[in-house]
Amino acid sequence: PGTTGPATPAPGTTSPGTTSPGTATPTRAAGFGELRFKEIGKFEQPVAFAVRAGDERLYVAEQPGRLRTSGGDTVIDLTGEVSRGNEQGLLGVAFHPSGRWVYLDWTDKSGRTHVTEWAYDGAKATARRDVLTQDQPYANHNGGQLAFGPDGHLYIALGDGGSAGDPQGNGQNLGTLLGKILRIDPRGKPYKVPEDNPFVGKEGARTEIWAYGLRNPWRFTFDRETGDLWIGDVGQNAWEEVDYQPAGSEGGENYGWNLREGERPFRGGKGRELVDPVIVYPLNEGGNCSVIAGYVYRGKKIPWLQGQFMYGDFCAGWIKAAPVDELEKAAEVGRVDQLSSFGEGHDGELYALSLEGPLYRIEPA
Repeated sequence: PGTTGPATPAPGTTSPGTTSPGTATPTRAAGFGELRFKEIGKFEQPVAFAVRAGDERLYVAEQPGRLRTSGGDTVIDLTGEVSRGNEQGLLGVAFHPSGRWVYLDWTDKSGRTHVTEWAYDGAKATARRDVLTQDQPYANHNGGQLAFGPDGHLYIALGDGGSAGDPQGNGQNLGTLLGKILRIDPRGKPYKVPEDNPFVGKEGARTEIWAYGLRNPWRFTFDRETGDLWIGDVGQNAWEEVDYQPAGSEGGENYGWNLREGERPFRGGKGRELVDPVIVYPLNEGGNCSVIAGYVYRGKKIPWLQGQFMYGDFCAGWIKAAPVDELEKAAEVGRVDQLSSFGEGHDGELYALSLEGPLYRIEPA
């Protein structure tokens, strides 16, 4: 007890509120079209998705430690090295914009987070090296998302270090990488910090930090058209939230944890200049437990979905779409049991991953 805050079985656990295995149900909402979730692959506990420049294959990270292609090939196998806790394992994958390197976020058997790089030619992953490592005081809230931003830098999500209520105060502590989104150039020794990062030159602050005040930013995504950043931050025991950072931001946003959860003060916390979440919904209602941030749809096959932000909940299984300029008009557009992540193809079409195994392509019904 005390290692996983109440009601936060973030991706990696099963929980009441899921429905029968392997289901993905289309839904029609007023003013919305209908979507179909077409199963196009089966994996072992898929949690993250990536595409590579000049490569038509889809890449899926399996929590037990393998990076596999949509054709079934295993590119990297860390199964002998990863920890098997329910919020640990292989958690994130991203390809360098050039396609020449692949990066994985994973936790080792002692629970430490690694961001590791391999040179990759499309056939073999070689020249492995750790870019960044971070000790984790507890087994939960590891974050795990990796993504290259429109600026070509690597963004890395780290949770607050775990337990319940952020006992170490990491979310608000600029002297630690925990509870943050980082921004680095991974092609350094071992990496370089961009000179325009917000805390460069600030005494006592880690210069890698891009945004802070986060509890467990399990998934974040960039809008491929605008460059805006959307962050799904898993809540403690009352509220789930989605945070937003507009393109052109100079970074340094404080999203509030553990001074507050959602829009409410947490344990009497107060803070100045906190950035409000743009979406908040209650935990436990209807089986809600962990927000899964998706993408703003920019594909061509589903015209009515254009410019809508998709997100879902791991335990409850619903997927909603909301116009980016009218987020309060979110409507349920589908259901995926144990939704663990979304993916975006080269063409802007979207995918959904279920921890139960299926990879779904989201299509017009």
